[in-house]
Amino acid sequence: MAGRIACLLVPDLPWVALVRAHPELAGRPLAVTAGAGPRAEVLALSPEAARRGVRLPCSAAGARAACAELAVHAASPALEEAARHALLDAALSTSPRAELAPPAAGLRAAEAAVFLDASGLTACFGSEAGFAAALSARALRLGLPAVVAVAGSRAVARIAARRHLPGWLARPPGEAGPVEVVTPGGDTAFLAPLPLELLDPPDALAEACTRFGLRRVGDLLRLPRRALLARLGADAARLLDVALGAGQEPPPPAPPEARLEESTELEGSVDRLEPLLFVLQGLLSRLAARLECRGLGCAELELGLRLAGGGRDVRRVGVAAPSVDVRVLLRLAALALEAHPPAAEIEGASVAAEGRPLRGDQLDFFRPAGPPPALLGRTLAELEALCGPGRVGAPVVVDTHRPGAFALAPFAPAASAARAEAPASATGAASRARSEREARAEALDHGAVHEAAPPYGHHLTVRALRPPLPAQVEARAGRPVRLASAVARGDVLQCAGPWRTSGAWWSDEERFAFDHYDVVTSDGTAARLRYDPSRRAWEVDAIYD
Repeated sequence: MAGRIACLLVPDLPWVALVRAHPELAGRPLAVTAGAGPRAEVLALSPEAARRGVRLPCSAAGARAACAELAVHAASPALEEAARHALLDAALSTSPRAELAPPAAGLRAAEAAVFLDASGLTACFGSEAGFAAALSARALRLGLPAVVAVAGSRAVARIAARRHLPGWLARPPGEAGPVEVVTPGGDTAFLAPLPLELLDPPDALAEACTRFGLRRVGDLLRLPRRALLARLGADAARLLDVALGAGQEPPPPAPPEARLEESTELEGSVDRLEPLLFVLQGLLSRLAARLECRGLGCAELELGLRLAGGGRDVRRVGVAAPSVDVRVLLRLAALALEAHPPAAEIEGASVAAEGRPLRGDQLDFFRPAGPPPALLGRTLAELEALCGPGRVGAPVVVDTHRPGAFALAPFAPAASAARAEAPASATGAASRARSEREARAEALDHGAVHEAAPPYGHHLTVRALRPPLPAQVEARAGRPVRLASAVARGDVLQCAGPWRTSGAWWSDEERFAFDHYDVVTSDGTAARLRYDPSRRAWEVDAIYD
């Protein structure tokens, strides 16, 4: 089978993008204009406005005269650009190859289209009609009602989608758009009865075709090619190539990266956090819906604010694990803004994220399932927002003798193989235990191991204090005789030490040397003192329980 191309088409992007950002406008007569004022040109109309008698071309005042309930809004390039890329995300959720179509001109300037490779997808969706229906439903889930058509080339797929525009305008609100599947190899037969205007001929060529009585694509195909080109020129050759499916088109390319962005302009300046968070919640909701549609999560959030006076505030908000939880992302953004408020009033906002695969979890046969990765990532993100970046993780022992030294690594549950090994059989366990007893008995016979007598007296437990507590110590001849601290106070009745711990002598920054003393004070406390000669400071390093 030859290559198959699908077209995902939104005919009136300006009002669709506006309703996507403001769902409360859905179902109302709506007009989108090129600017402010009663003389501004109307760019797009909602189906409700068209059903109430508003017709293009017209001005904002003319549209209001035709429909008194009409809501008029100025076009937002930021919302349209975000909606255009959301359309691409819907396509990439069903096919690995997709590309945005170049913006159209003239009467089709409000269109937005995406071409995607539909070859070999019937195994995933059952049929090309099932694939087209799934693509339309996913676009609607992102707030983009669209028409879907599948054909053998980009041009024929777009023409097939445009053929359903009257039905698209008449559909009920919230319902997916129509779909069209052109039979493989049947592009020419499909185009023959259609009006010639659907091929978008230039004005001069359209006028010449009308003068010759050519109204449908089939009329053009019945004429001799050489005579047609001699009379109508090279533009007619392009129309014939589209109608005949001549030439091989490369499939749409795979997108190079998964960076998603949502932005908006504010109607007025904002100088308080509460209204800004309301705007950010809408942006993050739409961003999370696009990420979820593609099975991705937000790995790092980029928050951009356009400030009054032309300034711009861009900050990166770290996320502990890829997530699409809007509450977590909004909380992280709020904490970042509270810590460092913007320097001026805000006139616009944007959020961007690098899409990363969501973390999965390998279940275990012998142990209960741990916390879901999404919930664990949300908890880690909230803890990091409270404690600060780099302060949440799993402790790691470092290769040093410095007391209390450790490092933090990203927290992640252990792999299933390391987390839960399959229990050994009773026979194997008994064999290992028997071998260990026999080896130990043989070592005792040869004197290699000396059994120690059971210890007598009280066993002490060391409770390390991290960080060590500062202490005031009175010393005589280098030994402590009186101690005052938050955990121990009084005369030193018994003292042992010192024991020197030192290391990193080759580095001035990391060099350390401590003298440790074990002491018992008159209040009955057994403690370990630490003296730092470089700082001439005493500290309580541990308590014996």
